[in-house]
Parts: sequence; C-alpha cells; structure tokens
Amino acid sequence: MSANAAADSHSHNPVVRYFRALGPGLVTGAADDDPSGVTTYAVAGAAFGTGMLWTALATLPLMAAIQLTCARIGLVTGRGLAGAMRQHYPRWFLYGACVLLLAANIFNIAADLAGMADGAEMLTGVASGAWIAVFGLTIVLATLYTSYRRFAAWLKWLTAVLFAYIVSAVLARPDWWRALHDTLVPRVSLDGSFVATLVGIFGTTISPYLFFWQASHEVEEEHALGRHTLRERRGATDHELRDARRDVVTGMAFSNAVMYFIILATAATIYRRGPLEIETSRQAAEALRPLAGNAAYLLFALGLVGTGLLAIPILAGSASFAVSEVFGWRSGLDLPPRRARRFYAVLGGAIVAGALLDALQVSAVRMMFLSAVVNGLLAPPLLVLVMLVGNNRKIMGARVNDRWLNVLGWGATAVMTLAMLLFFWTALVSGGV
Repeated sequence: MSANAAADSHSHNPVVRYFRALGPGLVTGAADDDPSGVTTYAVAGAAFGTGMLWTALATLPLMAAIQLTCARIGLVTGRGLAGAMRQHYPRWFLYGACVLLLAANIFNIAADLAGMADGAEMLTGVASGAWIAVFGLTIVLATLYTSYRRFAAWLKWLTAVLFAYIVSAVLARPDWWRALHDTLVPRVSLDGSFVATLVGIFGTTISPYLFFWQASHEVEEEHALGRHTLRERRGATDHELRDARRDVVTGMAFSNAVMYFIILATAATIYRRGPLEIETSRQAAEALRPLAGNAAYLLFALGLVGTGLLAIPILAGSASFAVSEVFGWRSGLDLPPRRARRFYAVLGGAIVAGALLDALQVSAVRMMFLSAVVNGLLAPPLLVLVMLVGNNRKIMGARVNDRWLNVLGWGATAVMTLAMLLFFWTALVSGGV
C-alpha cells in the first residue's frame, strides 16, 4: 500500500475516514438505480401509490448482506467472484451462468441506452436515435482509454446525479404521513399486476450483475494500490473488512433511498391524479411535468442520462470480468487494451450489442421483461453459490461469513427463489410466457 493510501486508510478524523472508505460499494449501489430500475420504481408508484414504499426498507438488509459477502470474497481471495468459484465449483455451471449473465446484461444495456436517449431528447430536443449511438460510443471509448483511477473516480462522482430523484420527489409535495405509514406497515396483494411489480422490484434490486461487479471492483481497487499479484492481494485485514462494510452498507442505503423517492415522486403526482399504467421512464417524466412542474421533469430526465452513464459500464464490465475469469483470460480495467484484448472485446461487444438491439427497435419493455426472466433464472442458484463460497473455509479461511451475514444472505436467497417462482406463476396466469 502506498504511503498516501495508508495515511488515508488510517486517518483519525472519522468523517474523512468514512468518505475515503467509500468506493466499490457506493458505485455498485448507485448502479442498481439504472434507467430500467427507474422505470420499475416509477411503475410501482404510478400504479400503487405509496403502497410499495415498504419494499425499500425490506430489501435493504438482504441486498447489503449479499453485496458484502461478494466484497469479502474479492478482498479475501484476491479474485473476482467467477475466479473464486472456478477453482471449486463445476465449470459447466459457470459457463452457463456466464452466457445467461451476458444475455441479461445486453438486454439491460439496450433498455438503459433507450432510457438515456429518451432523457437526452427531453433535455435537448434532438431525436433519441442519434443519442443511442453517441452514448454507446462515448462509454466504449471512455472505458477503453481512461485509467482505472480516472474511471473509478468518474463512476463515484456520477452517483451524485441520483440526488435529482430525491429533489424531484420533494418538489412533488407528497403526503409524508401517508408515506411514513406505508413504509412501516406493508400492504400486500395477490393481484397479478401487484405480484408482477413486486417481483420486478426484487429482481431489479438484487441483480446478478452486481454480485460479479462488487467482487471484481474490490480486486481492481487492490490493483490500484499496487497489489498486482494474487499473493499480494490474498487476505484482508480487520481494518479493510470494516471499511468494506461501511462502503457497502452506505451504497445499498443510498440505492434504496433513491428507489424510495422515485416511488414517492410518482405516487405523489401520477397516482394522486388516478392510477396510470407507465411502461417507460420517459412516460413517467412527462407525466410529472404538468403535476410537479418543469423542475421535477428536467431533474427526472437528467437522472436518466446520468444513471445510464453510471450503470452501462458496470453492466458490460461485470459480464466481461465473469467471462474472463471463467476462461482464465487476462482482465482488468487498469490494463491497456493491447494487454487484455479479449476482456475489452467482451466489454465493448456487450455495449455494441445493446445499441444494435435498440437500432432494431425491439421494445424496451420487452427487453426488460426478457432481462428479468434471465435474471430470475440466474439469481437463485448464483445466490446459493455466493453463500457457499462465503462459508467455504478452503476459500475464505477464517474470514467465512458470520451469523448475521448468513441469516440475511440465506434470507435473500429464499426471497429471490420465491420471487422467481411468483414471476413465472404470474406470467403463466397472464399469458406472458
């Protein structure tokens, strides 16, 4: 560790230490609120008002436990999630998981590019089709040709755009007492649309691509500190694990706070006027305009662009790390393209494939549906593997999960398994599958 890094890590000022510890967990949490996630939350608020605010509170400890387990795996083993699994679990499963992860991420990238383009069109008046190419090319070039430190700092600062959704909710003047009641007293219904939306929220909040990114981002941070070999990276101090816990819990709390305020904003405006079926984030922004004013509309549109810039590199990067680690390819955002051609080929190819799906004018809603199906198939078995790795002493040594991580982590696994079953049951009943 460099002298400056060590000084930062051991600062006696608790506020300075807290903010310097923020990094992979904060970025991962913010990336969870991508344009397709924004659409899901806007749908929930527009259709059911404040009745789903409780989900922001309920999912927080579950997602925090899973992401912290992934962070610990990266810190302790010095490998990404797929790399740690590769040594101890069946290759055939990891190959299948990589294919499904890549497919789900491409659909998600396409939906996010479409959301960004809609946001840019609302802000500038320039047709959304042109923006898809601009954003796709910009993200590919920025990922290929910026240093890891600059790339990580860019992602970290982009998390600030999510405050736009919090401000837009305040501008909408919600009923705070009703919101507090519905946050603390869950309302649940077996109505098909309610179940589908609830499953969508769980699937958007606890997503497989975040598992891979969290562990790999921790490894990239180790690289940035000069720990280039596996021997140098392997193992983690109590100090490092405490910093990771602060980082992850902060990131997940921030993610769910933004989710909460998106639901609240659309509940206070669109639902108040009368329940409305929202299919895209653009529809949500345009519905806000006459009810909450131009400021809320513009902030919502700005948030779509910013969250896409944050989420798309992570979607592509998580798939690229997973594929590279499974096949033993050289990988890392700190490497120049000439030294990690296959890693960057997967990363850039995923973004290009997402842009091509948009060029084919495949429905964004359909893409999000297909992404949810793939994630629904992938999440439960991957969660089981994450928890097994987190408790495997051959991999983690003495750093296996403690009691609370196991209670919450296995709880998240059970919830996601139930969500998957509910998703397919609802789709079959409604004829969607």
